[in-house]
Amino acid sequence: MRQCLQRTGGHPVLRLLTLCLALIVPTCAWSAAPLGSAQNPLRVVLIPADGGTEDGTRADFQPVFNAITRTSGLHFTLRVGQSYNAVVEAMCNGSADVAFFGPVAYVQARKRGCAELLAVSVENGRSTYYAGIFARTKGPVRRIADLKGRRVAFGDLNSASSFIAQAAMLLDARIDPVRDLGAVRLTGSHASSLAALVQGQADAAALSFDSFEKAVNQGVVSPREVSVVARSAPIPNPPLGMSTRLPPALKTRLKRAFATVARAPGVTPDMIRGYGGKRVDGYDTTYPERNYAAAAAMLARVDDPLKAAILKKAAAR
Repeated sequence: MRQCLQRTGGHPVLRLLTLCLALIVPTCAWSAAPLGSAQNPLRVVLIPADGGTEDGTRADFQPVFNAITRTSGLHFTLRVGQSYNAVVEAMCNGSADVAFFGPVAYVQARKRGCAELLAVSVENGRSTYYAGIFARTKGPVRRIADLKGRRVAFGDLNSASSFIAQAAMLLDARIDPVRDLGAVRLTGSHASSLAALVQGQADAAALSFDSFEKAVNQGVVSPREVSVVARSAPIPNPPLGMSTRLPPALKTRLKRAFATVARAPGVTPDMIRGYGGKRVDGYDTTYPERNYAAAAAMLARVDDPLKAAILKKAAAR
């Protein structure tokens, strides 16, 4: 560049070009740092889980990613998506390298070819959980048939355990969520669904048993105040997925890190966290993809036309 300037007599345009290049080159050098390094960390996007705030959700998962950094040398930045669908879009548009999905949201991203399974949490030897419909103990709802004509609070429209599973349970009980429910609230999260019930804004609430247990443990609600109306079949735990765009060697490194983190020196049990910040035994990186077929089946039953009709009903309340 200096030789070009000398040959052209230091033309102003070339001087400007030199200045631009001087500004660009450091940026390029920075982005050229290895993916997963401190200078170029892997971008993690989390579904909005319990805790009610983005800071709360990040705090739930920060310990396990800190442990992965300690054992593997990989670095991460964590942010929370505004919705389950936003997390799918982040993975598929290339703005996320790793994501914590709901089971149904993972199936959606997998079908679009932008995500593959990284790891699934294990607790007491199992990698499954349950969705439920809950009601106030002294309220009008005792069994699922009592939901006809009643107000029901759901979480996120793409959540397996605060919307999809419960909508499928209603269909199984021959209750049309659009025609038979009195009113529908879409609150956006498990915690908000439970809050709507406790505050008398709904007669029943859809959320996971893990979320209910967390609320009880935090003193948000008493188990004497809220009872179980219905419980789903087992659902595969919400998974961690990784972008299909990642280099194969980095995918292998990530899987090895999650598979071994619970037994690594210097990592305490308190650092091994899962959904809602719950302590888990570890992570399974060999969990079969086929187990998410059940989530895919639920997704197929609670299809887009039904979702649109429920969304319309919720907006009309």
